[in-house]
Amino acid sequence: MSPGIHEFISIDLPPMLAGTFACLSCALVGNFLVLRRISLMGDAISHSVLPGLVVAFMLTGTRAAFPMFVGAAAAGLLTVGLVELLRRYARIEPGAAMGVVFSVLFALGVLLLERGAGRHVDLDADCVLNGVLEGMIWFPPSEWSEFATWQTLREVPRQVWTLMAAVAVVGVFVVALFKELRIVCFDPGLATSQGYPASLLNGGLMLVVACVTVASFEAVGSILVIAMLICPAASARMLTDRLSSQVVVSGVIATVCGVSGYVLGAFGPRWLGFDNALSASGMITVVAGVVMTLSMLFGPQHGAAVRFVRRVRFVLTIAREDLLGSLYRAQERGEMSLAIVEVADATGGAGGGLAVRVARRRAILRGQVQERAGRVSLTEAGQKEAASIIRSHRLWESYLVERGGFAPDHVHDAAMRLEHARDTERRARLEPPQPASAIDPHDRPIPPG
Repeated sequence: MSPGIHEFISIDLPPMLAGTFACLSCALVGNFLVLRRISLMGDAISHSVLPGLVVAFMLTGTRAAFPMFVGAAAAGLLTVGLVELLRRYARIEPGAAMGVVFSVLFALGVLLLERGAGRHVDLDADCVLNGVLEGMIWFPPSEWSEFATWQTLREVPRQVWTLMAAVAVVGVFVVALFKELRIVCFDPGLATSQGYPASLLNGGLMLVVACVTVASFEAVGSILVIAMLICPAASARMLTDRLSSQVVVSGVIATVCGVSGYVLGAFGPRWLGFDNALSASGMITVVAGVVMTLSMLFGPQHGAAVRFVRRVRFVLTIAREDLLGSLYRAQERGEMSLAIVEVADATGGAGGGLAVRVARRRAILRGQVQERAGRVSLTEAGQKEAASIIRSHRLWESYLVERGGFAPDHVHDAAMRLEHARDTERRARLEPPQPASAIDPHDRPIPPG
């Protein structure tokens, strides 16, 4: 084994594994918090474990792992219980209840830490917020042949094994109760009516959240726990609409954030010529925030940029179809073309003048419109498309008058909006039946289909 690889395994591999396992366990269970819109519960638990840690030290006088874990777990379960009591019996909104509980308990923990016997606990604000990832060091043997021994594995930092166990527990919990958790998250009332114990499942979910939070708290701190309970699940939600896919995608995102965040924090400054490294937990959190931002912007269905592009395309489509319809109506009046300056007025300026100009160019590129000597007219292909648009419009006018009871002079604007639902799938659902006559309420012929 080369000295460089041995140094990486000793100094960087344990914190990287611990951070990645913490991210993965938090992300998997965080999906159900995000779906139930109680993501703040992770924040509440991660802050409220502080008084549990201090009280455990005050009672036992030791910082051993087991009493610390028991104290933190008890504080986490107390948080869940108090939030549920406030929500159910005091009729307080869940977000407000969680905010009140974690604020009070965290303040209590700080008070005990600074003023009570807990002042001697080796625990400070930096540890609470950022964890101690960088403090995990392993001293493995220098030969690969000596790795696969029990003695070597026993020397791996305890936090790595704890967080690996947390991933296993969460994985088993999610796989075993996936169907039940899904129905409880989306409709607790329906779950109860079908015989699923919604309250018991909710309690089990909160118990797992508390255990994961406590297991991750010592290694990665509260900031990373909060971020990983929310960011991977929220990012995955922007990328898929299926819960099973969301769980898988959130796990992938959490793993990528854990590995890349640690690498950037530990080695990124060195690549840029600086001597000091950055906080691993902080950098993992930053990467998770960047991934969430990108998913919010460029998600294939719900991304802001994608929705903006979709809206622009829809506006241009409406403007182009309004142009074709206006040219068709002009032909019915005996005008075979319209002057360019008349196009915007004829179409009602859908989407503004720029949209009308772009729509006219798109219609020309599609071979639906031709422009000569400053005038615009329909081509053969445009004539067919325009007839379909006018047919849809006049069918809707007839439907609204004959079936909806509207007055003939009150249906044009509504039909202008409905006429654009003309593709095969939507037409089968939305287009009204053929009226008794082939004349619309304004005595104009309805083009044949």
